Amino acid sequence: MSDFGIDLRREPDGVAWLALRNRGRLNAVRYEMWEALAATVTELGDDPALRVLVLRGDGDEAFASGADITEFETRRKDAASAAVYERTTARAFAALGACERPIVAMIHGVCVGGGLAIAASADVRIAAADARFALPPARLGLGYHYDGVARLVGLVGPSAAADLIFSARQIDAEEARALGLVNQVVPRADLETVTARYAAGVAANAPLTIQAAKHAIAETQREGAPDVAAVERMIARCFESADYAEGVLAFLEKRRPRFRGE
Repeated sequence: MSDFGIDLRREPDGVAWLALRNRGRLNAVRYEMWEALAATVTELGDDPALRVLVLRGDGDEAFASGADITEFETRRKDAASAAVYERTTARAFAALGACERPIVAMIHGVCVGGGLAIAASADVRIAAADARFALPPARLGLGYHYDGVARLVGLVGPSAAADLIFSARQIDAEEARALGLVNQVVPRADLETVTARYAAGVAANAPLTIQAAKHAIAETQREGAPDVAAVERMIARCFESADYAEGVLAFLEKRRPRFRGE
């Protein structure tokens, strides 16, 4: 096994766990990992058995410490090579953005730079109390890409985004929650259990309803007029589905519904 990579574990309940692995560098994301992230998430997005995708860092020390800076002298040595690198990372973020299933980021330890950008691409973020967040481009002289800024502004607002990027300061999990950067903060020892329980709960809910809601949420963030008609078509599909009939029947029979995504 390589010292770095993207590891995938599938659970029978429809939850997939995707781990960023580069322990020697606090799970810093190497070029090949960006490529694998794009390919893996795209493949998962086409899997009808997938209900929830959980992103995590390998090991006990970090979610991800950003892009692997040891590659910058070769991968980002000038504007031309940086453009190639940015296209590769853009494909990874595009794959995360295009995934119709809910994405949950489980965050512990270091979550900075590109690692924070990956976590920000999730729909929900659950953080351990030991999590630490920062955006260091201003200390490296890097230009921070528009999509990353837009995602951050969407989560914390323009003023807080400006503070985090301009100062490059590190914040703890409680400040991240206060800003809206994370949804929950839990004790480190409970993080995986809480995340697994949350993901399993989402996976047990109606997939078509969740997909319609995720699409509607995305449309609220679109530049220009939202495609309300597309959302309405997805809502109509929910009402016409076998899952809707099952949900109503299960409610009347006072039992847990068994949704199939159809």
